[in-house]
Order: sequence, then C-alpha cells, then structure tokens
Amino acid sequence: MTVPQLTLKENNKTTIYVCGLRRSTFFCVNYVILYMVFIAAGAAVFARFEQPHEDDLIRHLKLSKMEFIRKNPNLNHESMEIFIKEVLAASNRGVSAANNVSGEPNWSFGQSLFFACTVITTIGYGHVTPLSQEGKLFCMLYALFGIPLTLVLLTALVDRLMIPTTKYLHFLNSRLGHLYPPFTIRLLHFATILTTLIFLFLLLPAAIFTYVEPEWNYMDSLYYCFISLTTIGLGDYIPGDAPDQKYRPFYKLMITGYLVVGLVCVMLTLSIYYDIRQLNFGVLFMLENDEARPKDPEKMHLQEAGTNRTKYLNEKDSPASPDDTTPVHSIP
Repeated sequence: MTVPQLTLKENNKTTIYVCGLRRSTFFCVNYVILYMVFIAAGAAVFARFEQPHEDDLIRHLKLSKMEFIRKNPNLNHESMEIFIKEVLAASNRGVSAANNVSGEPNWSFGQSLFFACTVITTIGYGHVTPLSQEGKLFCMLYALFGIPLTLVLLTALVDRLMIPTTKYLHFLNSRLGHLYPPFTIRLLHFATILTTLIFLFLLLPAAIFTYVEPEWNYMDSLYYCFISLTTIGLGDYIPGDAPDQKYRPFYKLMITGYLVVGLVCVMLTLSIYYDIRQLNFGVLFMLENDEARPKDPEKMHLQEAGTNRTKYLNEKDSPASPDDTTPVHSIP
C-alpha cells in the first residue's frame, strides 16, 4: 500500500505533502502514535512479569504477619499497625529502622556528596531526600544552578573526547576507505567505540560491584550500572549502603567519580551516533528546507562562527574517500 504524496514548489522551495500534511509533520504524527504504542506495550510486559512476583510477596507478607500475631497473642494489634506505618514513613524518607537507627547517618559528608552528585546529574535515586524545609529549598536552588553547570562540563569533556575518536575514524578511513564505503566505516567506528565503552563502564564495573556488594549478583550489578548511567535512577539498588560496608566515604567518592565519567561516555556515544546521518532518524521530522522555521540571525551567526572553527585533519595522513564527511573537533 502506497501513501499518496504531493510535491509543491513555492518560491523555488520544494515541499512534500503526505495525506495533506507536510512530510515531516506526517512522520512526526506517526512517531507520536508509535511512541504511545511502545509505552503501552512496555506497561503490558512489565505487568505480565512483575504482577505474579508482587502477588507472591503480598501473600508471604500476610503469612508472616499472621505468624507473628500467632506467636504474640497479647500484642496490641492497633499499636503494631501504628508502628508499621511509622517504619514505612521513615523508610520512604530514607531512614531504615533496620540499619540507620544504629548505623552511619544518611547525611554524613560522604553520603551528602553522593546525594549532591545524583541531584545535579539528574540521576536522582530517591532513596534519600531532604528532610528539612531549608534542605528542600536549597536542593531546588542547588539543582537549578548545578544541572546547567553539569551539562556544560559534560559537553566540554565530550568535545575534547571527540578529538581522539575522530582521529580514530580518520585512521579507519585511511586504511579501509578504498575497500568499504564511508557508511560502513562509520558503523565499524561506532561499533568499536560502543563495545569498548560497554566493557569499561558496564561489564567491568558490574563485576566489581558483584565482588564488593555482598547481596548483589552480576545481573543486579549490571542493572544498577545501566539504570544509573542512563540517569533513570530507580534507587532500588544503592552501592555502599550495607551496614558493615568498609571505607564507606571513599567508596561513595569512587562511585561519584564513576557516575560522572560514565555519563561523559554515554554522551560521547550518543554524539558519535548522531553524527551518522543514516542512523539519525530525527532528520525525518525536520522541516523541509527550513521554510517553516523562523530565522534567528544571532543563532545563524553563532553557527557560522562554530563552523569556521571546525577544521579537518591533515589530509596527507587521512586519504579519505571523496564521499567522507567526517566531522573533526578541534581544541579551542
């Protein structure tokens, strides 16, 4: 089944219409529909996998409660319910009756440093939250300034890391450019970078966490690394919270460094991916010839200035094919 298309030329600009809509708008509408279906499908799968486990947990909890009441017949049920609610309320605020009552507080400097990192990197585990009104206000102000500062830092570091990765792309192009098309070489470049970063920041750290965290298996550790570096931050697994954790402040500091460096590498991977135009499906939603997009002279001036600062590497060291459009990043 073919979708009817209409091509119009206005003021020397070509605009393609599909089903009465601009082609980019048509793609965007269909993408929104596909995205909603994707969310609904994800919800169905999660419900299918997790509901039986939740039912088993509820059943086990009810049996444990009945067994506890049976062994303590003189216990005041109303007082017990009040105590359970207080424990749950404290747990939701980051205070565990099992550990933190007698263990290290959540707001020691090491723990606070870890919390500050999760706030400004937008990971936000949620297992520890500010308790005071002053702390909540400061958390908002701190995030308001800290998140942009973090984005600037990550962008600056990614820009520097793009230099060696681009040199590596030129190396591949110089050695393989006469055998394979530029798109194939770019895929090879992206695959090697992605594989290296997956090993260094997912597989290897997961093995370390499995060794350090006594209650984590490898899947738990890999799950924690992925959830953290993608800034999802569910907070169901937090390293260093075991009651007998050795060198907790230093351990938290190392995890903080791992998260920051890992986020830089995630952004680097995304930058390399978006540079491959054939894989960047976002171009399907761009307005054709920018005819419907308002022009910003200042923004155009900044873009031209940035383009003028971008230079190619010495071509004698990189005999690339004529079709190669490798971007090269230079240190200012």
